[in-house]
Amino acid sequence: MKRRRFLTFIGIVLTSLILAVGLPLLPYSVVAQSNTELLVSAAASLKDVMEEVKKDYQQTKPNVNIKYNFGASGALLQQIQQGAPVDIFISAAKKQMDTLEQSGQLVAGTRGNLAKNRLVLIVPQNATGVSSFNNLKDGKIKKIAIGEPRSVPAGQYAEEALQKLGIYQSIKPKFVYANNVRQVLAAVESGNADAGLVYQTDAKISNRVKVVVAADEKYHSPIVYPMAVLKRSKNTQAAKDFLQFLSSNQAKTILTKYGFILP
Repeated sequence: MKRRRFLTFIGIVLTSLILAVGLPLLPYSVVAQSNTELLVSAAASLKDVMEEVKKDYQQTKPNVNIKYNFGASGALLQQIQQGAPVDIFISAAKKQMDTLEQSGQLVAGTRGNLAKNRLVLIVPQNATGVSSFNNLKDGKIKKIAIGEPRSVPAGQYAEEALQKLGIYQSIKPKFVYANNVRQVLAAVESGNADAGLVYQTDAKISNRVKVVVAADEKYHSPIVYPMAVLKRSKNTQAAKDFLQFLSSNQAKTILTKYGFILP
């Protein structure tokens, strides 16, 4: 009898301890469950504008944590194909998004175009004597930075434009290839390249380079930034909501501020 009472007493004590420890944890658990994390893989040229978009979005959606993975669109595609837990993909060309759509990896109805851009020739701010693409053939131009065409859309567009201009073969030995368009910008900024081809939005954020000329749009494929939600997303509704925000007037104002062209 005494033993039974003792065990009952021990049970009451243990239950009290569990409740005492567990109750303070309940509010944290509820808060944790209300938070949502989205991983957005986006073209490197979108870095600055997307960081500002994130700040505005999270003012109204504080429980949605946006994490970015910036890089060359081709490299980002490869990561997704290898199983990266990406919720949203924004590429700098249709090619990569088409690949995912054709393999059935996009949530139906979510694909759209975020923005458009222009391809420009840049040189260091203090450089002289370069006023056209034809000057790239000059002897004083030793190194020309472009993105690796197989994985960097800006490099693909650059290659197309230079071929249409009829100077590609003559200047190809001068090419210095970069892993993304921001590396092209950095190469010209530092003087490690005498010229480079980037988007007008990249040139806009730097005071160490100047734009020589913009490539005629008829010389390359349309520069568009398609975006979509991936089927692998575990937060499909939150991802759709963020894409909807990217199409809002608020986001469009930020895009044009950074030099992007509305679709």
